[in-house]
Amino acid sequence: MSLDKNIEKYYDSKELRGKEKIKAMEAFKEMVSLLNAGKVRSAEKTSGVWHANAWVKKGILLGFRLGKLKDMSVDKNFRFYDKHNLKLKPLVMSDNVRLVPGGSTIRNGSYIGKGVICMPPMYINIGAYVDENSLIDSHALVGSCAQLGKRIHLSAAAQIGGVLEPINSVPVIIEDDVMIGGNSGIYEGTIVSRRAVIGAGCIITGSTPVYDSVKETIYKKTKDQPLIIPEGAVVVAGSRPLKNNFGIRNNLSIYTPVIIKYRDEKTDASTALEESLR
Repeated sequence: MSLDKNIEKYYDSKELRGKEKIKAMEAFKEMVSLLNAGKVRSAEKTSGVWHANAWVKKGILLGFRLGKLKDMSVDKNFRFYDKHNLKLKPLVMSDNVRLVPGGSTIRNGSYIGKGVICMPPMYINIGAYVDENSLIDSHALVGSCAQLGKRIHLSAAAQIGGVLEPINSVPVIIEDDVMIGGNSGIYEGTIVSRRAVIGAGCIITGSTPVYDSVKETIYKKTKDQPLIIPEGAVVVAGSRPLKNNFGIRNNLSIYTPVIIKYRDEKTDASTALEESLR
């Protein structure tokens, strides 16, 4: 039976014992190995559309279920306790990843491409995919199953949410050459198309309407499609007035992300990656 079918079978089993539990753990370990190598992903783009690989998400949840709490402490001052089968990613020099000293963690079962820079402290969770020459800056998070493309700049304290549940939901997707500003957050399966720029302090969730002042349209999540930030869009934190009587009387406004322009030569110059760092 293929790995995906085995994962599905063990995930659906209400109680795993004896040989079945051992086989389930072997299937989980095989999936983790493939995730590390980038040979399987929790989400993929086919025919221009992103879709979730539900069996991978089920495999990760199965791993949590199979794991037992273990003392992983470094010494008496650095105490850590986690599931015994959810370890750190085993990086080696030939991976060509810069993991700068200072409290960062990359969990096993995540793909980190060549030339990626990890500034401390940052965290990349299981199922995540970070492609070549991306920068994960200090205090940044790449959540479970989030997919980041090539040459991403994930600025300090930016948060890329993870989506393990619901199983069939597409996780957060950040396509190639996207710039994510500091203290921003992308959540709930939002897709940020290539070359977009998310300004500092922007919070975008799947349920957040995004107002395009250039094309005079509003982007929203639908029943069949996640929220998609268009290619090359430059998004900043904005506001819109509350139109109920109380809001009008008190001059209240509510936060909203606004597309103020699309990338041009000036934007490209201000967001250019420094090759010397790589």
